[in-house]
This record gives sequence, structure tokens and C-alpha cells, in this order.
Amino acid sequence: MNTVIDTVDLGGIGFGEGAHLLLRRALTRARPGGRVAVTGTHPALAADLMAWCRARGHPVEAGTARPGDPIRTLVTRGTSESYRWAGAERAGGAEPGQRVSAPSARWGLAARGALVERGGPPVTYQLIREEQVWADLAPRLYAQAAAAQWDPAAAVPWQAEFEVPDEIEVAVIQVMTFLIENEQAALVLPARFLTRIHPHFREVVQLLAVQAADEARHIEVFSRRAALSGRPLGTSSVGGRQSLFTLLSEPDFSLASFLLSVLGEGSFLSLLAFLDRHAPDPITRVVARLAHQDEARHVAFGVAHLEHQAKTDTSLLPRLRSAVERRHEALTGTSGLNEDVFDALVLLAAGSWDPAAIASGFAAVRELEEDMYSGRVRRLIRIGFPSDEAAEISALHTQNFM
Repeated sequence: MNTVIDTVDLGGIGFGEGAHLLLRRALTRARPGGRVAVTGTHPALAADLMAWCRARGHPVEAGTARPGDPIRTLVTRGTSESYRWAGAERAGGAEPGQRVSAPSARWGLAARGALVERGGPPVTYQLIREEQVWADLAPRLYAQAAAAQWDPAAAVPWQAEFEVPDEIEVAVIQVMTFLIENEQAALVLPARFLTRIHPHFREVVQLLAVQAADEARHIEVFSRRAALSGRPLGTSSVGGRQSLFTLLSEPDFSLASFLLSVLGEGSFLSLLAFLDRHAPDPITRVVARLAHQDEARHVAFGVAHLEHQAKTDTSLLPRLRSAVERRHEALTGTSGLNEDVFDALVLLAAGSWDPAAIASGFAAVRELEEDMYSGRVRRLIRIGFPSDEAAEISALHTQNFM
């Protein structure tokens, strides 16, 4: 016969007051078949104890039964197959917090590594395999993103005094109008995939959530800069809106990440650096610089994810190329970059209407376009495209930059 290995005195508390916590603690220390002596004086203890133990498969020996007497009884811990967590599974690997490549829909929203009780409805996620969403860089990028959040009210010198000629101020507003529209798309796209990714890959979900928050801040600071002078916003072209529509309509996570982060936001890194160099005032310079540091993270994740996926999915690179070609074909009839945006960039780089300055500004914008092209080629090669194909794909990217 198994000896008693523990004694639990419940005093006067009942199962509606926490007695089960003390009993469960004692049973946890026992092996299956081990016995725990239980005493207590609560008037309902005998009935509640029997019900609680029966539901969990722990046999109870008859104890004192006279009304008013303290309860004295023995509880035997049930076998491993008979109590509540029988058949439960870990939401992860053998090691604490270990990630697996194909998490179960049965785990639902359980924390990675949690013990998941049997039963309950499976939760449907479309992105359930590691290669569909993962990048080894994701945990580090999330930690960096969380540490690098900035407050638009404090990080931007909104009270700085400056004077900008009227026509150059109008150019700034036009560029800000263009940035706002594109950042709206860059916010919506990662947010759309948040509910589709299995939460087992929590670092990716967290990173995309921060990415959406980054874009929300960018929209705020670009809008505030555009409104400083009280002038109306600039123009939004049909071609620009059509370009963003083709981006938002891509249903595949990897292809959307490719079009947005690797090609679009990658091109925007060059544009934001251009604005930092040619900004006519300190506020424009700071908002461009702050947005650039965030966008660099977005690009880094997109590239790292596609590098990770390309190692196991031989169909990825052809699918990426096809996505660019489909988008290029869909935009063939559009006019490309908003002419007002192009002219505004020229004027910002020129700084004045002097013919020589305008020529210099025009050359600077052409250099910007070349820098965008070269940056895309470098990132495409890193993902795995040969250099000649990378050059071809880069040339097919939308003239609208994003």
C-alpha cells in the first residue's frame, strides 16, 4: 500500500474559498497512486471534496462522517491518464518556448509553450507554416523596433522657426501629400495579414503590428508638416492610386511583402534620404530622417523573410517575378509618377528658379531614380536572383516608387 506522503489541513475554508488550491498543490507533489491526508472543518467540505476529486479522477477514502466533526480523509492521486490534463499537448517543441515549423490549429491563441487542454474549437489561420512567414531576424528586429519607437510630438521640432519661399513650400506640401497616400497603403497591407498568421509565430505578428504603428506615425508627421502653412494639400493622381491598388490587391503574404517592402519601401529609402538632403527646413528634414529609420527595418524584414523562404521553396523566385510582371502589365496604361510630385522634387533639389539650379535639381531627381533602381537590384540579388534578372525585374517596378 502507498504511504501517505503529505498532509493538508484546510482549516475552515471551503472549495469556494480556495481549498482546492491547497489540495491540488499537495497532489501535484505526489506521484500517481500516492496518497494525501486531508483535514478541514468547513461544513460543505465533504461533499465538495468528493465532487472535485471525482471530476479529476482522484479516489477518496471514506472519512469521518458525523455532522460537525472535522473531516479526515485520504485522497489518492489518479493515474496520468485519468486527470484533467490527460492528452494535453504543448503548443511548441520539447524545450520551453521552442518554435515548431507547423503549429496545430488546435492550439488557438495559446501562448507558445503552453500546455493546451483537449477540446475547444480549432482556430483557422491561413498562414500556418514557418516558411510562409518566418525570418530568423524577426525576433531581433522586433526588439529593435520596440526600443526605437518615437513620439511625434517630442521627436520633431514643430516649434522651430524657418522661412521657405512660397513656391518651395507648395512643393514640400505636394511631396507630403504623395507620402501620406503611399503610407496609407503601407499601413493597411501589414495590418491585413495580422489575423491570418498563426500566433505561434508571435515575433512576426508583433513586428507587423509595430510596422503598422510606424506607418501611422509617418502619416501623422507628414500630415502635420503639410498643414504647417495652412495651404491646401497637393494632388493625387489616378496612376498613383491605381499603382497602390495593385499592391493592396495582392493576397499572398510573401508576394505582398516582396512588392511592398523589398521593392516599394526599398525605393522609399532612397526618396527619404533625398528629402533629408534637400529639405528646405528642419522639420521636413527630421520627419524624413525618422521615417527612414523605421522603413529600413521594414525592408530588412521583407528581405530576410524572402531569403529564408527561398532556401526551401524553389518556386518562390519565379512567383516573385510573375508578381512584378502582372503588376507592370496592369499599370501599362497609367501615366506613372504624378507629374506634380516629380516637379516638386526637382524644385526642392534646385532650391530656386534659377535655370542652372533647375537643371541641377532635375539631374538630382534622375540620380534619385537611378539610386532606387540600383538599390532594388542589390536587394533582389540578395534574395537569390541572378544579377541580369535582378536588373530586369528592377526596371519593371512601378514608376510611382511604391
